[in-house]
Amino acid sequence: MVGGMVAIIIVIAAIDQLVKQFMLSWLEPGVPVPIIGDWFRFYLLFNPGAAFSMGQDSTWLFTTIQLVFVVGVLIAAPRIKDKWQALGLALLAGGALGNLCDRLFREPGFWFGHVVDYISVGNFAVFNIADASITVGVIIFVLAILFEDWGESRKQKQSAEETL
Repeated sequence: MVGGMVAIIIVIAAIDQLVKQFMLSWLEPGVPVPIIGDWFRFYLLFNPGAAFSMGQDSTWLFTTIQLVFVVGVLIAAPRIKDKWQALGLALLAGGALGNLCDRLFREPGFWFGHVVDYISVGNFAVFNIADASITVGVIIFVLAILFEDWGESRKQKQSAEETL
């Protein structure tokens, strides 16, 4: 399972970085490119903060959190037994690694780089593939935890009924 998790993390981060490079070469910052009318468009911007541009003065903190999270997932990976939890964490870590690369290697400089965002849907925040991977990873991980708890309580109930 560890190999699969590492592969997912690397693939997500690589796809994220490749698409960002393409978008940087194709789009002009602040100039929307409509794909489905005004509802779905590409819109290049550089985000120093977290989701919804929160914490724009805390880039160093987000960089540190992302690095610690990716390393933590890699350290914990051998102990993860549930395939859905593993998938959720791998998607989360892959997205974190994709955005971490921006924070480490993009302007304005090492550890303080701005994340490249380019997907704009409706009036929602502008985001990227890494952000989407993080969101999907959180959903999968939370559902895996909930279903694991539900399955355990169901097993305990069946076991108690069999004892009677």
